[in-house]
Amino acid sequence: MREMKKNFGKFLRFVSRLSCCGSVVWAGCASHTVREARAKLPNVVVIYVDDMGWGDAPGFALAGVEPPQYTRDMPNLSRLAREGATFRSYYSAQPVCSASRAALLTGCYPNRIGIHGALFSDARIGIASEERTLAELLRDAGYSTSMAGKWHLGSLPAFNPTRHGFQQFLGIPYSNDMWPPRFANKHPELPLMEGETVREYIRTIEDQAKLTALFTQFTSDFIRREAREHRPFFAYLAHPQPHTPIAASARFTPSERTALYSGVMREIDWSVGEVLRALDETNVANNTIVLFTSDNGPWLCFGSDAGSSGGLREGKGTTFEGGVREPCFVRWPGVVPAGAVSDVPWMSIDVFPTIANIVHAPQPAEHCPIDGRDAHAVWCCGVNARPTHEAFYFYYHTNHLECVRMGRWKVSLPRTSRTLAGKPGGTNGSEVPYVQERVPLALFDLERDPAETTDVAGQHPEALAEIMVHVERARVDLGDALTKREGTGRREPGRIP
Repeated sequence: MREMKKNFGKFLRFVSRLSCCGSVVWAGCASHTVREARAKLPNVVVIYVDDMGWGDAPGFALAGVEPPQYTRDMPNLSRLAREGATFRSYYSAQPVCSASRAALLTGCYPNRIGIHGALFSDARIGIASEERTLAELLRDAGYSTSMAGKWHLGSLPAFNPTRHGFQQFLGIPYSNDMWPPRFANKHPELPLMEGETVREYIRTIEDQAKLTALFTQFTSDFIRREAREHRPFFAYLAHPQPHTPIAASARFTPSERTALYSGVMREIDWSVGEVLRALDETNVANNTIVLFTSDNGPWLCFGSDAGSSGGLREGKGTTFEGGVREPCFVRWPGVVPAGAVSDVPWMSIDVFPTIANIVHAPQPAEHCPIDGRDAHAVWCCGVNARPTHEAFYFYYHTNHLECVRMGRWKVSLPRTSRTLAGKPGGTNGSEVPYVQERVPLALFDLERDPAETTDVAGQHPEALAEIMVHVERARVDLGDALTKREGTGRREPGRIP
């Protein structure tokens, strides 16, 4: 299988050298060189942070909700908003680490490809070799590919990023809290990997504090090197922060421990600035797509070490808006309108097909279909832009269908969900236990009630009935463990005996 993928990749890279944004460049045409053709392919930079809440970015708070002070001190995210578009209704496919990353990189609902929840360090499963990642798609289109940061799609060698399209990798294989200081008898020492080799171990909070700068430098160096060589590139910078245990380098660490989260966020903003500076200094900014977002909402039980949902309901680990609606900026000069603000819904599964269509890459094989759709029209923020999907499905746990959004409406299905029940979270790294509560069937009008406070099912039975048709479609295709449905369209993850 790896040999077949390798040979297919060589073929596609050959084809890509004959392609210039959809126009064929014939070998004898003197006016177009291979370098010129490749230079017209837009570079792609995805900055993906961990557990950053919807309210943790400038411009993301509901009316009447006071945003955190640190959002006023984020010049580089503010620059992305000014030079690109702000998307206030962008969704992660699931409110948890591994599943959300699987969706971003494959264009599939994560439960379709067998990835649920957060894979632990001893997991024997990961992303299957048959699934095509965004890195493989772009590598096969002639791009140089690099990843820095948190992978979390399998820690065994078969699941390493370098075996799924990334030519370079510096990072950690799973979450930064999966280490002995938090789980003394559950996880080994946290490795910092360079490719498939352990470079060193992350043993202390001081080691954690170095990671944001380290991954930023690795990504900036990659951008400068590839830009100098006039090669199109894909840089995936997946920061482990602000996932607990939070840590920042010395210059961003405040004197008060309770203010550490703000320092972490300011360092992430600095990181964004360093990436933008690398693009500016190599004169490729105008031909580079930059996408910034988060994997899921804030881990609220950690209180002062967690972010803000900006007034949305709940956070990480729930499919209420605070768990799945994430801050998102996209900058692509000359294509994405500068300063635009959009409330049109789209989802992480749409990143893959959008980029695929931009670079004219082949669609996935018929036996491995994806769920995402091209969001180019949404990115362009036209007045007629429509949601990328008629219905968005939100799963959690092991294939529990919990919520469905259709237009302005969102159905919350009966289930058990976690909450702090009005209690504050912990301080200085401590956590407060969640309470499990029974959630009834409800219909929310997100245009009038984005905080999901009022059930309007009784006033709008026709909307509820229409969405329940989509609920049934999802159960047939993707399954639903809550109603004991298997799903006909699910695929297996990669497994190592």
